[in-house]
Amino acid sequence: MIELDAIKTELLGYEAPLKEVRDSLDLANKEERVKELEREMQEPTFWDKPDAANEKTRLLKSLKDDIEICNRLTSSVSDILDLIEMANEENDEALAEDIKTEFAAFKEDFEKIRISTLLSEEYDRNNAILRLNAGAGGTESCDWASMLYRMYTRWAERKGFSVEVLDLLDGDVAGIKSVSFQVNGENAYGYLKGEKGVHRLVRISPFNAQGKRQTSFVSLDVMPELPDDVELDINPEDLKVDTYRSSGAGGQHINKTSSAVRITHIPTGVVVACQNERSQFQNKDKAMAMLKAKLLMLKQEAHAEKLSDIRGEVKEIGFGHQIRSYVLQPFTLVKDLRTGEETANAAAVLDGNLDKLITAYLKWKSLGGQPVEVSDVE
Repeated sequence: MIELDAIKTELLGYEAPLKEVRDSLDLANKEERVKELEREMQEPTFWDKPDAANEKTRLLKSLKDDIEICNRLTSSVSDILDLIEMANEENDEALAEDIKTEFAAFKEDFEKIRISTLLSEEYDRNNAILRLNAGAGGTESCDWASMLYRMYTRWAERKGFSVEVLDLLDGDVAGIKSVSFQVNGENAYGYLKGEKGVHRLVRISPFNAQGKRQTSFVSLDVMPELPDDVELDINPEDLKVDTYRSSGAGGQHINKTSSAVRITHIPTGVVVACQNERSQFQNKDKAMAMLKAKLLMLKQEAHAEKLSDIRGEVKEIGFGHQIRSYVLQPFTLVKDLRTGEETANAAAVLDGNLDKLITAYLKWKSLGGQPVEVSDVE
């Protein structure tokens, strides 16, 4: 069958990439690490430190998943090739349909494991802390910030991740002026690190009575949640700590006292805030953890010209600084201006279907992140 011969040719083309994936994952060391973790879990004191134990349990599952998928992919190649030979000999149409299903599953598994090889930087496996800030434009930009917040929470839901709001400031009329939230899940930071930068929206504004097309900008900062054992000396004299009342939906979730905390690191100008926890002390601890993450990333980057990129901050939230454009009128298009990746299904992207854009960024970065020739959309 011609169709099966085409599948066979395509499948054989995966042999070299599959070997590269296995080599990059270093499966032999992963298998040794699995044995080591399993021995640790049998120790009676393993659960004495629940946080550390949970982290090791998650790591064990991740390692086992990588090993299982790689082994399954390797066996799938020979199994599918055998089935193709059998189907051709017997001219079995039903078997041919099964082969197509098996090959589709193979490609899906291969894509998953290949992407995991791109998430190899130090903090990629960590939870991610995101902060959205509306740019100039008043209500329109605030509404755009709320749309982006929904987009990332929907993406997290699709991944099975959880989202925790840390700090939120509502817009004066609608939307959100700023929001900090944490995405909890395996490789959350690795997936989301490429989302930092300015996001541009072009649409006919629902807040414009004349129905004119309007452009809005929102900046996104992304940083990893750091483990408790990361050491970083911060001089208390360099900090300005402000307390204020929490804001938001009201009711039992809003404290009647000034429990929300904002910390400014004076030498760098880094500002973090948290109002999610029940007490001022808890909010301060969380804010300090966020500050430590920002400052550590700054410290680890030696080149001054890269500091703004590491911090995820953008000096100007406006034209010429965007990483991605979202056009809703007069046509629909989402285009990443770094990788050139684009899709006309803007509604799906805004509903959290970001994997195609995220994967394109990870591939682009793994190849050196060189600028591509791509024009912005008007």
